[in-house]
Amino acid sequence: MLTLLEFLLGGAALVLLLPVLVLFLEVLLATTNCGGPSTEEGERRRVAILVPAHNEASIIAGVLRSVIPQLAGSDRLLVVADNCSDDTASVAIAAGAEVVRRTDLSRRGKGYALDFGVRHLERDAPDIVIIIDADCRVAAGSIDRLVRVCARTGRPVQSLYLMHAPKGAGLKTRIAEFAWIVKNQARPEGLHRLGLPCQLMGTGMAFTWLCISTSELATGHIVEDLKLGIDLASAGTPALFCPEALVTSIFPESSEGIQTQRTRWEHGHLALILSDVPRLLLESLTTHNVGLMTLALDLSVPPLALLMLLMAVVWLASVLFLILAKAQFPFVIATTAAVLLALSVLLSWRRYGRNIISLGSLAYALIYAVWKIPLYLRFLVSRQRVWTRSKRDEDQP
Repeated sequence: MLTLLEFLLGGAALVLLLPVLVLFLEVLLATTNCGGPSTEEGERRRVAILVPAHNEASIIAGVLRSVIPQLAGSDRLLVVADNCSDDTASVAIAAGAEVVRRTDLSRRGKGYALDFGVRHLERDAPDIVIIIDADCRVAAGSIDRLVRVCARTGRPVQSLYLMHAPKGAGLKTRIAEFAWIVKNQARPEGLHRLGLPCQLMGTGMAFTWLCISTSELATGHIVEDLKLGIDLASAGTPALFCPEALVTSIFPESSEGIQTQRTRWEHGHLALILSDVPRLLLESLTTHNVGLMTLALDLSVPPLALLMLLMAVVWLASVLFLILAKAQFPFVIATTAAVLLALSVLLSWRRYGRNIISLGSLAYALIYAVWKIPLYLRFLVSRQRVWTRSKRDEDQP
């Protein structure tokens, strides 16, 4: 019986070691000084900026102000006012955007809005389409950079997408900002250093017209960006990371908005791990698709808080088993994984997180992870399957 328990606990430790090792290698590459491939640019093609918006009247003018100065004369800026009950459309028109209204209460979600916008653009198709969320800001020069890289490579291009804690935010939100940087900056930068593809992040994404117009967008998937990136990689066009292009947003201030946002992201991610990672790994092996294998391994890394929780449970169990049964195998594997996870967090903090949280505050990360246990329990008993917009309290500056 003890041998069977040792086998099961050692197996659990090995299962955790794989995503931890992927995370560690990505962070190590990102935080060392080894050079990466240069992102060469092509010509400046005609672009359409597509902004899906559901009841965003209070904030949409901000993203339009950040985009309009970056447009050339033949470019288009299209806002899809999706099932709106506020003044989103009129505010967007006043700011200088082209607006189409979509009303379909039976098919709700960002994917349906994107598909509606792309179908509208067919009448005068651009060369490149860039998707920007309504709550974002686009740094100067980023549109031009995305267009030129996408034009040269013919691949989807993902900008650096960062979310910041609002001024005066508490420790939990600042820890969330740090975790976001690990996921959206450190990890894709590490992959980019090796010339490997990245996941799509939902905003700041550029596509050739052929790519976006033939993609399956009209779905209610709650993490439509991850799903789209996987589908495109399976088809042979994985996304390319472009850290020189920057899109930013701010975490919701309301606890309800934060909870809704995190639940949608993390439940959707976990569902894809269970449903797609084994299939993608097998497909990548049979087709010799390195890009697809890279995305499958990257997708296998669960949210950082959950990874820390699982690692803590398995490591403590291995310590107890070592004491009671003198079994070293689970302890060695679990300790190796725990050390690599700790190094990943510390290396990321040293490179990216010093201005967000102090080293002392970082020690509360495990407490933050414990605070999220109810979110993960809901995934087991009542996971979110329907797209829900995050509640926002006020305009962004």
